[in-house]
Amino acid sequence: MLDTGAEPQSAQAAGECGAAAPGRGRRHVHLAHVRFADLDPLNHVNNVRMLTYLEDARIAFLKWDAPGEAPGGQAGNGGPFGAMVVARHEVDYLAPLLLRRDPVRVETRVTEVRGASFRLAYEILDDDRVYLRAESVIVGYDLERQRSRRLTPAELEYLEGYRAPA
Repeated sequence: MLDTGAEPQSAQAAGECGAAAPGRGRRHVHLAHVRFADLDPLNHVNNVRMLTYLEDARIAFLKWDAPGEAPGGQAGNGGPFGAMVVARHEVDYLAPLLLRRDPVRVETRVTEVRGASFRLAYEILDDDRVYLRAESVIVGYDLERQRSRRLTPAELEYLEGYRAPA
């Protein structure tokens, strides 16, 4: 994963990790490798597998795989975020993604932050083409009460660093 400024970088310049750019509107960049198993009978990446690329990028962005305990003592997450659920996806498939050696970039940015939810915008792309544009609404979730919850100050602060300029 790589945190970068608003301008995309080439896949060669983007490593698995890198330094964060200061200021608002950063994009989180996750490199996705196309596997043979991702292909459908038409020989391009299956639409459901494209959502898996978004999921992998979202997990990396939200740091759900970080060691330790989540805010508020919630289990299963050591990053800056407590439990979350995906409330909505909207996806536009723009071009077929074929089997390839070089990874594609999944760029994620925050487009809206509310008290209990936020909206992520994604692009799956390379230096030549955008293959997919999508948005997701993510909601803070209280596992014990089985209902939505307010985002914490730490969650809000993290999200603001990736919020796209108005």
